[in-house]
Amino acid sequence: MIIRSAEFVISNTDVQKCPAPNCPEFAFIGRSNVGKSSLINTLTNQKSLAKTSGKPGKTQLINHFLINKEWYLVDLPGYGYAKTSKSNRKKWGNFIEEYLLTRENLYTTFILLDSRLEPQKIDLEFMTWCAENQLPFSMVFTKTDKLSRVALQKNLAAYKKVMLKDWEELPPLFTTSSVSGDGKEAVLQYIQELIDTV
Repeated sequence: MIIRSAEFVISNTDVQKCPAPNCPEFAFIGRSNVGKSSLINTLTNQKSLAKTSGKPGKTQLINHFLINKEWYLVDLPGYGYAKTSKSNRKKWGNFIEEYLLTRENLYTTFILLDSRLEPQKIDLEFMTWCAENQLPFSMVFTKTDKLSRVALQKNLAAYKKVMLKDWEELPPLFTTSSVSGDGKEAVLQYIQELIDTV
């Protein structure tokens, strides 16, 4: 897929105010500071389409970007910057949850994971929540340029081992770097395949 255009459409916390569901949508979400905005900018060939920050929780709205005038890339807030009680552990913010559960044109959600870290409880819980609610998603490991290939494979193996304790099979998995551009074409190709087949 070649990205010819990427334009900001709207930001809000009200799912009812999202654009009309007449184009495929692909959401991106992850813990704060996982490199989500940088990856979005890399995918769209933009330097500042999504706002990057060293401070956790920079993205606090549902941000819609229209790509090639054909599909929406949706930048969702990170789910790790606000501590929650055990009873609210699976509540990732009412509007995020409402968006994921009700958005009829959402084809899949890309869940971003820091490739440098061992499996994180909050990430595993969020993926389990998506699975329980039958929400298709992919695992996207970020910042792969910051560790060796051996270390990357070790961390990926750790994730697979943990997840296969409870899962029959893993969701699609991508490794990416916003610095080198690795994984960019694979993610865009997957999006194109979903658009073509659904």
